[in-house]
Amino acid sequence: MDQGAHWAAEGELLEAGSRITTFSTSPSDEGQNQPEDEISCQVRKENPEKGDLQDSSASLSPNSSMTTKELQEYWRNEKRQCRQVKLLFEIPSTRIVEHHISKYVMYTIIILQTGSFDSNKSVIERRYSDFEKLHRNLLEEFSEEMEDVTFPKKTLTGNFTEEIINERKLAFKDYLRLLYSMKYIRRSEKFIDFLTRRELQEAYGCLRGGHYTKALEILLEVIGLQERLTRGNPVAIVPTLCAIVVCHKDLENPATAFEYGEKALLRLHMHTSHRYYMPLLEMMITLAYEIGKDFLSLQEKMEEWKAKKDPVRVFTLKELAVREYVQ
Repeated sequence: MDQGAHWAAEGELLEAGSRITTFSTSPSDEGQNQPEDEISCQVRKENPEKGDLQDSSASLSPNSSMTTKELQEYWRNEKRQCRQVKLLFEIPSTRIVEHHISKYVMYTIIILQTGSFDSNKSVIERRYSDFEKLHRNLLEEFSEEMEDVTFPKKTLTGNFTEEIINERKLAFKDYLRLLYSMKYIRRSEKFIDFLTRRELQEAYGCLRGGHYTKALEILLEVIGLQERLTRGNPVAIVPTLCAIVVCHKDLENPATAFEYGEKALLRLHMHTSHRYYMPLLEMMITLAYEIGKDFLSLQEKMEEWKAKKDPVRVFTLKELAVREYVQ
């Protein structure tokens, strides 16, 4: 490669590299006590052949002595090691719960999307035993990834002192951030269940009991978090969307039910064998007819589906919804 071509290629790599932001805190954020860990980086392993490249400003200079191949390898390593965090976890408060024979601390967890306003936050509560169960479950599946992850131990006494509670608040905050920084863990069903299952169980319990307003209130709160946690798997939130459809339908809000049904149907466009696909189509045809929408295209999809599938019993959308999260 001649010298001109080398610098042209290196310039392109540097331009691409400059888009990898290692710290997203802007000067305007510094005075607002924003979390500094907006970028979660794995501890960099020393490269015995090239050194640790600790002076990044020098290595990224147009006058760098690195070859194009070395630059390519450098940015591959950077992308593997550093990832812009999409969610932040804060634990601002706690409360002590006392029952007749038990006493425990509930930790309030606020989950924020980076760069978003407070309207996008999710608020949940979990106790020590919930964290402990999560840790145990993750160790079963991700023993290697969890090798260096520490978990705050129980103490024989003093669990309810202000000092211990504050220590655990910080420990659990760091614990969640660390778990979220690991791709396979943050995408795992066990991690997502920890953050959403309790609320979904309550919502579906309300739905089964006919308390649609309460069920809808919880479902609308949790679906935003579900969407952020399952960006790579849009089909994962279809059951929740369909439960929202059922609630709106039974609350006599057919237009809104249709809107959420469209969102669910869009996610099932390439998944027509999904158990929710046919029941959702049937519901959408009913809703479209009720609100004066065109239902012929939906009817055609249903006929196409029936022509390809063997005749089997299909539950209604509501029947499917009430079966979710049954203990």
